[in-house]
This record gives sequence, C-alpha cells and structure tokens, in this order.
Amino acid sequence: MAERLKDNSGRLLFTRDMKKEFLLLAPQMLPTHMAMVRNAFLSEGYKMDILQTTHRAIVDEGLRHVHNDTCYPALLVIGQLIEAVKSGRHDPDKIALLITQTGGGCRASNYIHLLRKALKRAGFDNIPVVSLNLSGMEKNPGFRLTLTFLRKLIYALLYGDLLMLLANQTRPYERVPGSADSLVETWVEAITRDYLAGRMRYRKVKAQFAQIVRDFSSLPVQGEKKLRVGVVGEIYVKYAPLGNNNLEAFLRSEDVETVVPGVLDFMIFKIDNRVQDGHLYGSKLIRKIAVALFKNVLVKCQNDLIAAVKNDPKFLAPSPFSETRELVKGYVGYGNKMGEGWLLTAEMLELVHNGCAGVVCTQPFGCLPNHVSGKGMMGLIKKNHPEANIVAIDYDPGASKTNQENRIKLMLATARAREEEKSPIAKALPNIT
Repeated sequence: MAERLKDNSGRLLFTRDMKKEFLLLAPQMLPTHMAMVRNAFLSEGYKMDILQTTHRAIVDEGLRHVHNDTCYPALLVIGQLIEAVKSGRHDPDKIALLITQTGGGCRASNYIHLLRKALKRAGFDNIPVVSLNLSGMEKNPGFRLTLTFLRKLIYALLYGDLLMLLANQTRPYERVPGSADSLVETWVEAITRDYLAGRMRYRKVKAQFAQIVRDFSSLPVQGEKKLRVGVVGEIYVKYAPLGNNNLEAFLRSEDVETVVPGVLDFMIFKIDNRVQDGHLYGSKLIRKIAVALFKNVLVKCQNDLIAAVKNDPKFLAPSPFSETRELVKGYVGYGNKMGEGWLLTAEMLELVHNGCAGVVCTQPFGCLPNHVSGKGMMGLIKKNHPEANIVAIDYDPGASKTNQENRIKLMLATARAREEEKSPIAKALPNIT
C-alpha cells in the first residue's frame, strides 16, 4: 500500500506510488469533453474515472458537508465526490480525488479547501486531493502537468467543443433520431484509440476537425430552421446537466436549437486575464512572453477549428475570441475577471449579434460575479440592442425546476411572437386597433 505523506503545511500528498495504484475520481461537467480529458489522463499512465451520478443523494451530501451559503456548483461538485467515496463502489484506500483550480478569486480556487474540509468531516481525510491547475498552486510528487500532458488536454477541449457545436446544430433537424449522438460516440471511440495509441499530433488533430465536420454534414436532416437559443452563465451550471436541471434537453423538448459557447473561450479568457494583469499591475518580462505565447497557441487552435466549420455552409461557426472580446467594450472593463468576468457579458452580446432569438443566463443563486457581469449587464445590453431577449435563471438546492422552466417558456413565447411579427404574412395584415 502506498505510504501517506504530508507536506510542511499538513497537506496529504499524491505520491508516485499512488499514481501506479490509485484511481483518480473527477466530477462530471461536460460528458463529451470529460471523456476526452479522461483519455489524456489514461495516456499519461493515470487511472481515472469521471463520475456519472445524478441522483438526489449528491445534493444531500453537498448540503450535509458544505455550508449552505456556499455557491451551488461547489455544493454539487463536493457532494458528487463525497457520495462516490461513501457509496462503496470504490476502495477508499485506493482512490484520490481530482479537482480543477484556476487561481482566481472565485469558486475554482476555494473548492479544494472546502473538499478537504468535507472529507475530514466525513471521516475520509486519508484520501488525497489532487489540484489540476496552471498556476503552480499545489504540487504533488505523483502528478505533473507536463507540456505533453497539457497539449493532450488542449486537444480534449478542442474535440469536445467541435463535437458539442456540431451536435447541437444537427439534433433538431436529424431525420434519424439519435444519429447525431451516435456520431458523437463513434468519434469519441476513434479519438480514444488515438490517445491510447499515442497518436496525438496536431497535424492529425487538425485534419480530423475537417473529417468530423464532413461526417456531421453527411447526416440526413429535414425541417425548417428553428429558433436558436443560447446558454451562458457560470461555467458549471452553464454546462453540467446536474447543475442546470438538464437545461439543454429541456430546450430541445421545446423545439429549439441550442447554442452553447465552447470551453476553449473560457480557457483563453483565463490566459488573457494574465496578460491584462501585466498591463494593469506589471509583471516580469519572461512571464509576459510565456503568457502571450500560450494565448497565441490556444487562439491558433481555435481559429483552425473555426476554419474547419466555416468550410461547410450547413454550420454556423463560433466567433473568434478576439471578436468576442471586442464586443464587451463600453460595457465592462477587462479587469473584471472574477468567475466568468467580462466573458459572460461578451458571450451574451455574441449570441445576440449572431441572431439568437433568446438567451438563458444560468447562475447559482447569490453568485456575485454572475449578478454583476450577467444580470447586471442585461439592462444595458437591451438598451443598446432592443432585440435582445435574455432571461436570468437562478439555480440552488431549493429552486423549483417547474418555476425555472416556466420562466424559460415565457422567454421562448416572446421569441416566437417576435418571429411571427417578422413574417411576411403578419406584415401584410392590416393594423387593426
């Protein structure tokens, strides 16, 4: 059995022996993306599973071990991990928990401390917690984020963003129900084989972008173009079905096409924040150069993905990060970086500019960054863009799913009424008062 070692602060370390023996458990957020992330870990010699649980016990464990003033995503992520530890499905002496940290002033830097506190309270303080971060905040002898490993994780986000984008634009029109999801699974299996075989060269990844687009384009579709409805907000409740009460499935049941901005935008946003910090507060030259180079790599990858989508007129490509960033000028400064910061405002503007009939802004109840950059900017956005149709939906353990869906239905009713007013028949009718 691997020896339990602690650092000078008393933190339990993830050792080299643990890498060989222990199973890393990570919370679910985006099924397709996280499948790719798991591949990256497996290819680096780690054992890893992504938790798929969605039942009420997750919320109950979160409420039991996290203060109820803490944001809803923290409660769900920690609840899902604690439930897995207590479930009996895994040997508690042979598991470690993985969680991300961005280094910012919001949830992503505080979850790890709340998780360790919850583990101690539940009697599992012998389980190590591994931090996945780019800031060097926590280091472990058995976990290293090398350049090769980081490159594989970037590819995971690229593949996930592309498959999510194309599937969302195909599902509402597929002639064979389930064909888009089936194609996603086919590609996940193919990419998994590449990861495990070590065939992860960017030239091949870029070529596969084009092939993935061609495969989705070949799926038989039917029907007229449907209303497009965007989803923005705090990163967890924006993406995780557990966090947003299966929002995307609900929107599809309302016969609309969902538009969800990719994860890579968020990653570039976090790197861009470091660039902005250098402008505002100063930083060492070597740090400025390293951050700028990393940002340029991510932007190039995103541009290659966008170019692949643009090659097929059936699909609408996302906006480049530089264009999204430009939209926010006059609304909120680039120094606003807590949580989703200015990116949340920019994504709402991007969706409005791209013709979305409605936007759902998902936010944990009481999430200050969301209330400032999301809900707080809606009035100004609507003033400058009267066509904007945005609804803010709060999520927390006591929120009513029925109330959430009814508010979204009102937004959709407004969107449909506006579409009818635009129709040639409506314009031809006499104005009767």
